[in-house]
Amino acid sequence: MSDVYPFLAVRDVDAAVAFYTQAFGAIEEGERVRASDGPQVAVLSIAGHRLGVATEAPDLGTPSPETLGATTVRISLDVDDPDALAAQAVTAGAREMFAVADQPYGMRQGRVVDPFGHHWLIGRPL
Repeated sequence: MSDVYPFLAVRDVDAAVAFYTQAFGAIEEGERVRASDGPQVAVLSIAGHRLGVATEAPDLGTPSPETLGATTVRISLDVDDPDALAAQAVTAGAREMFAVADQPYGMRQGRVVDPFGHHWLIGRPL
């Protein structure tokens, strides 16, 4: 195995790439794959870590959280300044689920929900 990275299902890949760029400083890697009937796949890099974003495909068992009405995965970002990054994500359009604060499990951490329903834990060890 040489790599492992998540793929997020979204309704609107263009909007997701724009959000992740603004909120987390993501950089799109390579060319986006675009099917003639609309679905897209983009690969992003956040601080050197890859993340895929693809058009949801409920018929293939990969609905987006928007369609599902829930998510089963939380994505964790460990950063030097979680307060600033969480604020940046909220400014870009995320909703704060809980504010960044010192947590009893040894993290300064908070959680935001992006406009596509994905949950992001943003923190650093205390």
